[in-house]
Amino acid sequence: MKLFQSLLVAPAALGLLAPMTATANELNITEVTDYSSSEEIQSISDFNPAKELAVTNSRVDGLEARFNNFEAGAFSETTTASFSVDFAIGALDGKGTTTTVTDGDETLQAVYGFQIDLNTSFTGEDSLDISLDAGNGVTSSGSLTGPLAEFDLNGGSEALTVDGVSYTFPVGDKMTVIVGDNTDGSAMFTTACAYGGPSNTLDDCANVNAGITNGGLAVGASYEIGNGFTAAVGYAGAETGILTEGVMDAYGANLFYDGGSYGVSVTYGIIEQTATTENTYTALNGYYSFDNGLSISAGYEVGDLGGGTALADETEAYFIGVNGEVGPGELGAAIGTAGVTTESSGNMIERLMYEAYYSYEVNDGMTVTPLVYVKEGTSATDTDETGMMVKTSFSF
Repeated sequence: MKLFQSLLVAPAALGLLAPMTATANELNITEVTDYSSSEEIQSISDFNPAKELAVTNSRVDGLEARFNNFEAGAFSETTTASFSVDFAIGALDGKGTTTTVTDGDETLQAVYGFQIDLNTSFTGEDSLDISLDAGNGVTSSGSLTGPLAEFDLNGGSEALTVDGVSYTFPVGDKMTVIVGDNTDGSAMFTTACAYGGPSNTLDDCANVNAGITNGGLAVGASYEIGNGFTAAVGYAGAETGILTEGVMDAYGANLFYDGGSYGVSVTYGIIEQTATTENTYTALNGYYSFDNGLSISAGYEVGDLGGGTALADETEAYFIGVNGEVGPGELGAAIGTAGVTTESSGNMIERLMYEAYYSYEVNDGMTVTPLVYVKEGTSATDTDETGMMVKTSFSF
C-alpha cells in the first residue's frame, strides 16, 4: 500500500475497530442502526471491517487520482518528447572531392549526433514542433570531411542548438499548412521514393535541387485533391528580407499520386541566384513495391542554370535503388550521380556513386547500419573514393 494511502487508512481503521473494544454496557445497538445509511451498516451484525476498508481505499484512490491529474495539468498533456543518439565510425581509401587526405592514404573517423524533438498539439489536429541538435557531426558547411560526411548526423556543434521550429495546422478538411524557421520549403512535398538509404548523396533519390531545402523562413501547404492525388507548394527565403528584391528566394511545387503499390511524383523548383537570374529544376520520381516486400525506386532531375554560360547551363541527376526485408533487417543497394552532373564545355561529366547497406534492429530502441560506398573519380587528382562505415542509432 502506498504511504499516502496508509496515512489515511490507518485512522479510518482505528475508528472502525474502536467500537468493537467497547463493553456491552457502553454499546447502544439502536443508535448505531439509526445512524447508518441504507447503503452502509444496517446493524452491528452486518459490520464487515474488510468491506469498510475497501470502501475507504476506493475513496483514497479517487483522491489520489485527482491529485495526480492536477500535477499533470501543470505541464501540457499534449506535449511529447523523443530523443535520439547516433554514433558512427568509418574509414576511407582513396582521394575524392569530399576528403583532404592524400591519394591512397586511409583515414578513420568517429563522430556522434544527438537530437531532441518536442511536439505539442493544441487542438488535436495541429502540431508545434521544435528540434534541438548537438554533436560533432557534419556541419552545413561540410567542415567534417571524409567517409562520415556521407552520414546525416544531427548537430554541427557540441553545444545544444535549435535546429528548426515549425507549426503545422489544417485549413478545412483537405488542406494542411506549415510555417517554420530553419525549415525546408519542401516540407509538405511528397517524393515518390521507397528507398531509405543512409547516405547523404543518394537518399534524395535524385530530387537534389527541385525539392527546395535552403532553410530560413519557410511556408508551405498541401492539398488532397482526391483519387490518390496530392498537390503541394512551398516557399523559402531569408528571415531578414521576405520576398524582397535582391534577397535570394526559392519557390517550389509538387504533385504526387499514390497508387497503392506504386507512386509517382513531379517536383518543380525555382531558386534565385541574383536579382536577375534564377535556376529552375524539374524532378520525376517513382517507385513500385512488390508483394514480397521488395521495392524499386528511380528518379531523374534536370536543371536549367539561368546564370550559366553557353557551355555550362544545364545539370542532371539520376538514381535507381532497390530495398527490402532480408532476415531481421533491411537490405538496400543503389546507383546514381554523386550530387548533380554539370555541363562542361558542352559535355556532361558524370561522377557516379554506388552503395549498399544493411540496417537491422538489435532491439526496439537500437538500430545498427553498416554502409559501403564507392564514388568514381573524374581526374588524376580526383580518384575513386571507397568508404566503409557503421552507424549505431538509439531512440528513446
